Amino acid sequence: MTAPPEGTPVWADATFADPAGAEAFYGQVLGWTFGEAPSEFGSYTQARKDGRAVAGIVPPVPGQEGHSAWVLHLATADVAAAAERVRAAGGTVLLEPVQVGNLGSMALAKDPAGVVFGLWQGGDHQGFELRDAPGSYGWAEVFTRDTAAANSFFPQVFPYRVEKIVDDKVDYSVYHLGDTPVLGAMGMGPDVPVQVPPFISVYFLVDDCDAAAGRVVQAGGQLVFGPMSSPFGRFASFVDPQGAAFSLIDPGAAEGGRPSTVEVG
Repeated sequence: MTAPPEGTPVWADATFADPAGAEAFYGQVLGWTFGEAPSEFGSYTQARKDGRAVAGIVPPVPGQEGHSAWVLHLATADVAAAAERVRAAGGTVLLEPVQVGNLGSMALAKDPAGVVFGLWQGGDHQGFELRDAPGSYGWAEVFTRDTAAANSFFPQVFPYRVEKIVDDKVDYSVYHLGDTPVLGAMGMGPDVPVQVPPFISVYFLVDDCDAAAGRVVQAGGQLVFGPMSSPFGRFASFVDPQGAAFSLIDPGAAEGGRPSTVEVG
């Protein structure tokens, strides 16, 4: 398998105090199934859709139980070099590069505003076996109170080209690798409670956002925003029963023309 380009979103996982509860929730909402949780990898469990890996669920390290959150992992050919670029750009390395058996090597980092993300140098595990299909990863956004800082930081770590949407009502940028959009950055407005930290919002694809929103609520999740139609699809944002934020989008229900953008940086 060819390694993905530097900076490509390649994996998403989350730590849950109740992994079985998380499996039941996402199984009901997205149709995921789950394999074994090998103890040599911290009981890490891969979620699968149609038999292909789409995400990971892991219990917390004893003594480090905390708020559940989805983490997006970005591809790199050299995790140690990427970690150094994080530091040079003003970010923080939370977990130093570590080898994960023959699967690959990883590190965890955060940008200057506190957005946590992962770095992944693939080995036998290159990342998503299925994406851009219902029940799998489709998009992600850096949700931050300082988009200017994010737009400066991330292109120093990865070869992103930044385009900003021309709209006085929304603070939104898109990061590209070449001509391919790979990540968004959304400004957190005054309506977002101050206690909500900046984070990367992970979007999973669905066939019908309204029906999926109903499944979320039925399974014990909380609707935060939407469903709402946009030029990119009909989407909604949620918090799962253990506090992890995520979003769902149906790209087939897009409405309206794509907004104009201008390159920045």
